[in-house]
Order: sequence, then C-alpha cells, then structure tokens
Amino acid sequence: MSLIRLAAANLFRNPLRSALTALGAAVAIVAFLLLRTVLWAWNVAADEAVPDRVVTRHKVTFIMPLPGRYVDDVRATEGVRAATAASWWGGREPNHENEFFATLAVDADTFLSVYDEIVIDPVALEAWKQDRQGAIVGDVLAAKFGWEIGETVKLDSTIFPGDYAFRVSGLYETKRKTFDRSTFLFHWDYFNETVPEEGRENVGWIVSRTDGGANAVAQRIDAKFDERDIQTTSVDEGTFNRSFLAGFSAVMFAIQVVSFVILGIMMMILGNTIAMGVRERTSEYGVLRAIGFLPRHLAILVLGEAVTLGLLGGLLGLLIGYPVVELGIGRFMEENMGGMFPYFRISAGNALLAFALSMGGAAAAAALPAFQASRLKVVDALRRVA
Repeated sequence: MSLIRLAAANLFRNPLRSALTALGAAVAIVAFLLLRTVLWAWNVAADEAVPDRVVTRHKVTFIMPLPGRYVDDVRATEGVRAATAASWWGGREPNHENEFFATLAVDADTFLSVYDEIVIDPVALEAWKQDRQGAIVGDVLAAKFGWEIGETVKLDSTIFPGDYAFRVSGLYETKRKTFDRSTFLFHWDYFNETVPEEGRENVGWIVSRTDGGANAVAQRIDAKFDERDIQTTSVDEGTFNRSFLAGFSAVMFAIQVVSFVILGIMMMILGNTIAMGVRERTSEYGVLRAIGFLPRHLAILVLGEAVTLGLLGGLLGLLIGYPVVELGIGRFMEENMGGMFPYFRISAGNALLAFALSMGGAAAAAALPAFQASRLKVVDALRRVA
C-alpha cells in the first residue's frame, strides 16, 4: 500500500470526526471568503477606475461646493474632451427612510458623455432630457422599490427641506460592474430651482474625460483656479476613490486581521484532529518503523492526512461559500449598499487563496504532530497504548 492510500485510509478510520473537522474547516473558509470579498469589493471601484477620468473638487473639502461656472472653465482646459458636474442631494424614500441610495443632481446633456458606461434606451434618455422633473434610475434600485417607467415618485432630502416629486423617465444598466446600479439621477436645473437661494448656481464636484495624461490635465485644471477665491484639487478617478476609501482604512484593516484569525482557528481545529489521530496510532507507527519505514515516511504520512483533510474542507467551503456569498449576502449588499459595494462577488484570486490556505494551513497545523511521529522510537511506540 502506498503512503497516499494509507493516509486516506487513516483519515476515514473515524469518519464522523473527519467529517465534523472538514465541516468546521469549511465554515472557517466561508467566513474567510466573506471577509476577503468585503475587502475586495470595497477596493474594486478604485482598482478598476477609468484611467482618463478626472475628478475636481473644492480644495478645502469634498463637501464644500464649487461655483457652477467652473464647469465651462474645466471644459475649456487643454486635454479635456468632455466635462460634467454633479451635486449630492441626500434623497430618501419616505416609507423606507433607512434604505440608503445615492441621489445625484446632474446635467442630463453631458453626464452620459463622461459616464459612457451607462446603458439606457435612447427613447427613455430623450424623454428624461425633455422632462424637467424626470429621473433615470438604476435597474436594481427600481426593482427594490417597485418603480416603473412613467411612475411619479416622491422623495425627501436629508439636506434640503420639503417633498419633491419626480417622474421615472427610464431605467439604466451599466457596462462596468463598478458603477452603482442603485443610483437616482435627476436634473441639476430642477435641483438648482428648489435649493435655498444662497446655495444656487453651485455644483458638488466636476468630472471630466481627458485625451490622455490625466495627471497632467489635473494639474492644468488646478492651475487655472490658483488665483481664484475658490481653489480646486483635481485627481484621477482611481486616486479620488482611494482617498475616499482611506477614511475607512482602520475598519478594513480590522477585517483583514479577523480574516486571518479565522484561518488560525481553522488550523487549531485541524491540528487537534491530526494530533488525536497520531496519539491513537502510535503503536501502529511503531510497527511501520519496525518493518522498515523511515522517520520521514511517518512525517509524510501525517502531513498527507492533514493536507487531504484540508483539501476536503477547502472544497466544501468553496461549494458552500459561492451560493452563500454571491447569491445571498452579495445580492443583499448590492441591493442595499450599492453605493459602497456595487459589485459583491467572490474573485478568482480570493477563491484560490482560500483553497491554498486551507491546505497550507492544514500542513502547518500538522507540522508538530508529524515531527513527533518521526521522532518515535520503535520500542517506545510499540509499548504505548492510545
């Protein structure tokens, strides 16, 4: 009998214990996958940002507005081929006040030229442009609230007082997975008419598309406003997204630490199971040594049993993890937290990492029992009873 077959036979000598250990490892892998997917989904918007897109904001802070006239100045900057602006409205559905979704006041004529990943029916787009109270809504958000094209919806704002009525002109989808499909887009002109007078003719931020060399264009944009009362900070979209994410770096680091703590717990579970098996089979190892097996053969036998158990736990974890994370938690995150997690899926890299660490962790957990088995003396092993 080969060492591989012998390791497999040892593993299934106590099938209940092996099954429970593999299940425990699988649960740990599912938890690890979930936490790593949170980290991946949190950073994917920055990692897959459009390289030629530049975001311009107030130099002091993002929450301070810019004069609306700055949009034309940015559009006239060398290297800029399209520019648009947006303002955060802070809208919410009155009957679902705890349901968060982005509401942006935008320029309907230029917004889609900058965000060309938005896909919408041309008829619906034209209807939106012609309707002052019109809005286009992400298909995920519309499905969540049951909104249909042509329906009038009423929203209120956490920033601006009053009730506002909008007509759903169309539903959009996206060609890029990182663009939120739970966003509510309406006319900046309508927004500008309804805000207090001191806040009119302002925009929240400006986004432009460049002909290349986004950093150089960003510097030219900021130089244009250096002598103005209100100065700007312009960066490429990836840098802008990372600066926003940096505010939550401590939370993300904690999640990363917890994900590896979970793997440590898995190693303890596997290590305990392997150590119990080694103690129970001490006399058998003595017999193997007596008939000619070398110490390294016993170490390989123990490690092989552990890696096989880790392999089973990893496979089971992946089989459970995909439906739990992608069809369950992932769908919930995209529908309810699409602004932060527009695309919540298990990446191939995280799946491979989890699978590799399940086997590597099992091998590491079995290192001490394997070493102890290889150091057994034949006479002492034959005398020992588990």
